[in-house]
Amino acid sequence: MTLETKKLLDETNWQLLEALQQNARLSYSELGQRVGLTAPAVAERMRKMEEQGIITGYHVEVDLARLGLPIVALVRLVPAAGLHCRNMASAVSELPEVLECYRMAGNDQVLVKVAATSIDHLDSVLDQLAVYGQPSTSITFSQPLKQHVVTQKMFEQGKKEANA
Repeated sequence: MTLETKKLLDETNWQLLEALQQNARLSYSELGQRVGLTAPAVAERMRKMEEQGIITGYHVEVDLARLGLPIVALVRLVPAAGLHCRNMASAVSELPEVLECYRMAGNDQVLVKVAATSIDHLDSVLDQLAVYGQPSTSITFSQPLKQHVVTQKMFEQGKKEANA
């Protein structure tokens, strides 16, 4: 973390980040009411956090099942012989069914999250992924925790444990 980033992450900006992670559609006025600032002051803080790369975007969450994609699977891949992990991750990311792709340490070097319309569709996606490595697949039943909000408390606890 840079010195500039540390300066930006005061108590108020942490409160803004937490509120936005819970609802990215909050107006500057609503955010200001929550943290005791004017809308222009909130806008300026947000601009600075965006410039520093702390805030990287605002996103819409969609219900995959309602879109006709009820099958979500996590696919672990070990690159095929002669295929570099970075190239593989880039290639699988081109498939439209791939929602997320992670390069990892350990036996499984790439983890891919895919969405499919049916088991047959998933089977087809797995065939396409098998070109890049041996897939090992887990189908999800539910997602009890969608996304945990990153908080100042989490950050401070991590710093405390690192210094212990």
